[in-house]
Amino acid sequence: MSTGRAQALQSLVAQLQLEQLEKNLFRGTSTDIGAPAVFGGQVLGQALMAAARTVDGHAAHSLHGYFLRAGDKAAPIVYDVDRIRDGASFTTRRVVAIQHGEPIFHMSASFHRREEGVSHQCTMPEAPPPEDLTPRAGPRVRVEGPIEFRYVDPRDPVTAGPRPPHSQLWLRTADALPDDPLLHQAMLAYASDYSFMGVAMQPHGLAFQQPGVQGVSLDHAMWFHRDFRCDDWLLYDADSPSAEHARGFCRGALFDRAGRLVASVAQEGLIRVRR
Repeated sequence: MSTGRAQALQSLVAQLQLEQLEKNLFRGTSTDIGAPAVFGGQVLGQALMAAARTVDGHAAHSLHGYFLRAGDKAAPIVYDVDRIRDGASFTTRRVVAIQHGEPIFHMSASFHRREEGVSHQCTMPEAPPPEDLTPRAGPRVRVEGPIEFRYVDPRDPVTAGPRPPHSQLWLRTADALPDDPLLHQAMLAYASDYSFMGVAMQPHGLAFQQPGVQGVSLDHAMWFHRDFRCDDWLLYDADSPSAEHARGFCRGALFDRAGRLVASVAQEGLIRVRR
């Protein structure tokens, strides 16, 4: 692992901790990863951390967020948490991310007191182990980033041409993380937004880096099914069953190396091609 990656991860961990301004107000900063605006995964992770800082005894099991405006990478982000409900089994929070006096993102998150119940899951799809794959940076991702990716199909999306709307990659943080389950959830929320919408572009031979192609995340939803560590390899299996009216829909499943389904993801994004 390079020094640059370790420093990038340390910086991200610090950013996810947030500064508490008031009982329900938190402030975060941004890192420029090469995208034109604040990276959506960063806002997801920070919003989840802000919500969880107001919850006791319950763990996050789902979040649903909408990206409203492009974030300013040079300005801090204020997270305003609304304590909608505190229940015996479930707790609900609403978070609004604000910059320059306007909301750029809002999210609802639900937290559940751990309890025993029925259990089943889908089978983990076949994929080569990460040790057999070559490290590669994802679209719009600087090489020295906090997350390490191993793509099953490492073709350059700019030159690959049309291909089926399916993607597999392994991901993990560049170094070990503290034993804080919330931090691992926030880190996975961060990582889950990398290259996700690109799956919906694959059947059309499009890529973020191509001139005239505009890709913007509209929303993002996650469900946390089982405990996991984001500093150990997770398989991210994603597909896009539909694209219509300039919106591409993607869904993903994350498995640990033991084959346990640890999280599910869904996202719709705006895809415009300006001829």
